[in-house]
Amino acid sequence: MVRKLNEKINIEKIKSDAEEAYINGEFYCSEAIVYSVRNNIAPSMPIEFLSASSGFPVGVGGSKCMCGAVTGAVVCLGYLFGRVHPTTITDPMSQKTMTLALELHDSFKKNHKHLCCHILTKGKDMENGEHKKQCAQFTGEMAAKIGEIVAREYGLQVVS
Repeated sequence: MVRKLNEKINIEKIKSDAEEAYINGEFYCSEAIVYSVRNNIAPSMPIEFLSASSGFPVGVGGSKCMCGAVTGAVVCLGYLFGRVHPTTITDPMSQKTMTLALELHDSFKKNHKHLCCHILTKGKDMENGEHKKQCAQFTGEMAAKIGEIVAREYGLQVVS
């Protein structure tokens, strides 16, 4: 299935839009990424993907397990590259999506050593904004990584 994507994308705008939506309190991390990807890369993405990402913040429902920025980015990868009909586990679309999700995972882990929200936010005080500032950075980073992957895989033009 081919998704309707913008032919030109601005990775810095994808990043900054996601960070702003998070910092401004409009969306949590996972939602902010979906919001930015929908607005900047995939305008035909159903708005329901925002609600599909609403359970991931603060490490999946507040459990502080896996970083919501990573899970939100994986939701976007699934939309952009995943399969839409039952097939086998060897389906090329399924395999491609898993490969790209692992790339995203490994990128975050390389940069931050952990994907566990609890570890990433340990000692960060939400009251003084330290936690929020860090999570906004993670949100922007993952949104930008989605932009890089999509531009590479779909041959989109990256503009400034």
